[in-house]
Amino acid sequence: MQSIASLPSADRRAILASLSDAEAAALEYDWRAWARPNQIAPPGDWDTWLILAGRGFGKTRSGAEFVREEVEAGRAKHIALIGETAADTRDVMVEGVAGLLAVHPPDRRPHYEPSKRRVTWPNGAQAALFNATEPDQLRGPQYDLAWCDELAKWRYMRESWDMLQFGLRLGDHPRQAITTTPRPVPLIRELLRSPRTVVTRGTTYENRDNLADRFFDSIVKSYEGTRLGRQELNAEILDDAPGALWTRANLDDHRKNPAALPDMQRIVVGVDPAAKSFSEDTAETGIVVAGLGVDGRGYVLDDLSCRESPRGWARRAISGLDLHKGDLIVAEANMGGEMVEYVIRSERDTANVKIVHASRGKVTRAEPISALYEQGRVSHVGSFPELEDQMVLFTPYGIEGETTADRVDALVWAFTELFPGLIQVNRTGELPQIDAGWVR
Repeated sequence: MQSIASLPSADRRAILASLSDAEAAALEYDWRAWARPNQIAPPGDWDTWLILAGRGFGKTRSGAEFVREEVEAGRAKHIALIGETAADTRDVMVEGVAGLLAVHPPDRRPHYEPSKRRVTWPNGAQAALFNATEPDQLRGPQYDLAWCDELAKWRYMRESWDMLQFGLRLGDHPRQAITTTPRPVPLIRELLRSPRTVVTRGTTYENRDNLADRFFDSIVKSYEGTRLGRQELNAEILDDAPGALWTRANLDDHRKNPAALPDMQRIVVGVDPAAKSFSEDTAETGIVVAGLGVDGRGYVLDDLSCRESPRGWARRAISGLDLHKGDLIVAEANMGGEMVEYVIRSERDTANVKIVHASRGKVTRAEPISALYEQGRVSHVGSFPELEDQMVLFTPYGIEGETTADRVDALVWAFTELFPGLIQVNRTGELPQIDAGWVR
């Protein structure tokens, strides 16, 4: 059957006008009648369906409809749903406008029990909700089907993925669907190379008829042709910028699992406040939590960067301080030290705050921190996709493309505080080696 969505608008209107109310109601939930060909699971003997597509392509709808079809056909009875965070799994994959509850007709809609993190279909099939910030949730349970959303943004990508693979062991042919905007991370590259993976690629533009005009006018047109647009709209997998101060290979080589962390001597929250008043196009406020381990190495513990009002980012910075039992908030005074300190202290007057001033350029400040990474002295605890995307675009000439360096600036301020006296570049441009037993 030819998809109705692929017909000219006049033909679509004629077909819909000819239907009875009952026929129209049935057609509304007939996904194969409405979907574009690349939104339907391909035939064949595959284990993983990898959908690499731009924003607004219809990835979520494709994933939800795939799960629905497998359940209603009796091929799936035990399903794992894994999102970037618990809120994403709930708000996007289950309750979202293109989530599981929305794609089912009312008489076949599954029952969702938030307190149990469980979705149950009328035929007895069940799905359990997980998130990629707690990989051990996936240790033990067994499944015959999984849907992973925004895999390339998962905090503990490798750990969560590995636990899921061990659990996909029920039925004659356990399978998984992945819906994600691409990033050039090792796991995505591995899946692309696997003969057991089928790949669907798509762009934002393919779903133009179902997206708001304002989205195209204000967002798509602003980013099309840019590096960020190539990734987020065209779903291209882009490599590091040539000559960048950081590389993905280095970040991946030294990445750590939280279970492998040493005790921390000191933890600070680096803040790079947005320079403008809060609005829709305000730059982000960079908020990065970093620690100095008893082994003398640095650790990136969290990225809480946000696009918020001054009061909003101050609350997030203090929350990060509390969550990680931090010692200090170090904030750049790009709009005046008194104002930045006042904003933070208005949320907590006893907060330990240090205001720093940018006497040197961003690149000059970043180069010594980059050298720490090159020496293998810094590890990221899990993945921080947005932060790392900025890092691998940061060159000796500034950040490439149209993105900003707010998160990188916050990281640089945090490590500058954690390694005092050890990040001064000498005349040869070399960074002094750091004694692993050094204690502040």
